[in-house]
Amino acid sequence: MARDKMKNIDTMIGADATVEGTLSLQGGIVIYGKVIGNVITGGPCRVAKGGNVVGEIRASEAHIGGRVEGNVISEGRAVLGNGAELIGDLVYSSLVIEEGAQFEGRCGILRESESLPPEELPDPELPLADPEE
Repeated sequence: MARDKMKNIDTMIGADATVEGTLSLQGGIVIYGKVIGNVITGGPCRVAKGGNVVGEIRASEAHIGGRVEGNVISEGRAVLGNGAELIGDLVYSSLVIEEGAQFEGRCGILRESESLPPEELPDPELPLADPEE
């Protein structure tokens, strides 16, 4: 991740860490380890290569480089990087899918009129993920 993009990242989950439960944040997060639960942030969320999330991600922007098993709702740009694996539905304002990314699910566009804080984003038939299922 470029140095200028790191300025909005306040929280990091290390490669050797496993976190269980819902993470609610105001700032951005980068995940190198494993999160079993939902990630809800008012800032950007990046799942780095080798990172793993089993649950839903709601963020201002989402950059997936690792594996996500759950829905991703990005109020802004969503990027599925080379090597990303997303198993779940994706809602976004703009989308980039790099060569080598794998995606199994549905896509939907979040209209400008629907731009809300992540906890208030409409659920276009996408309920919060239950990581226990």
